[in-house]
Amino acid sequence: MANEYGVQELMAIFLARDLRDGEVLRVGVAMPVAEAAVRLAHLTHGPNMELVFLGARMNVAHLETIPMPAFGWDRRVVRWAESYSDTGHRFDRVKDWSNHVFFIGGIQVDRFGNTNLIGIGPDHLRLKFRGPGSVGTPSLSTHVGRYYIVLNNHSPRVLVERCDYVSAFGWGNGGADARRKRGLPGGGPKYVVTPLCVMDFEEETKRMRLRSVHPGVSVDAVRANTGFELVIPPSLPETEPPTAEELHALRTRVDLAGRLRR
Repeated sequence: MANEYGVQELMAIFLARDLRDGEVLRVGVAMPVAEAAVRLAHLTHGPNMELVFLGARMNVAHLETIPMPAFGWDRRVVRWAESYSDTGHRFDRVKDWSNHVFFIGGIQVDRFGNTNLIGIGPDHLRLKFRGPGSVGTPSLSTHVGRYYIVLNNHSPRVLVERCDYVSAFGWGNGGADARRKRGLPGGGPKYVVTPLCVMDFEEETKRMRLRSVHPGVSVDAVRANTGFELVIPPSLPETEPPTAEELHALRTRVDLAGRLRR
């Protein structure tokens, strides 16, 4: 039923709707929501999209399904690819990356969309918590046309006033020209998608702004679980729920094992 879905399914479908045919979609390691979103978009409305997983670039829109593997990306899918290249991350072609889309996570994200994958603690030699690291993330987030911040947890420990370290420069200390002043060519972060809501960035200040709350989630709940003051518009919609057709496609063509429902 369309009214019976998991929050990760909602997040994946929201992202899939925002992806456009012909784009190059880059997904890193251990991002099941983003993995599901790009597969779903490719199969349902993006036959000319190219998917880049771990540096391998492919188009597999002719397949009936692109099932998500248990972990990361299963290179056996290359067997059925119409096109494939092992140069998906070639940095000598960054001038052509305006049509590329990236997805990142973060152990910390601040009000201007700067993200931290390095660690937590004032002393980088003795971190209280070590993150997965940011290999590739700074370069990709600098040059792609836009990227999405996708979080598995929405809490004051993740959404913080200031990141201890910065892996990906979002909007710095704020301002629509923050990236231009640093000479960063890419479009920066567009949305922050969490289990509670979707957020974007105010046009002039680039402060994080609440865009929609997921069904059943209150604005007060989002505020209470955010470690800084969000911009709250006077009129706020709910995130559009999945349709029955979208859920069917996700469950029968992408997430056959039900990972996003666990």
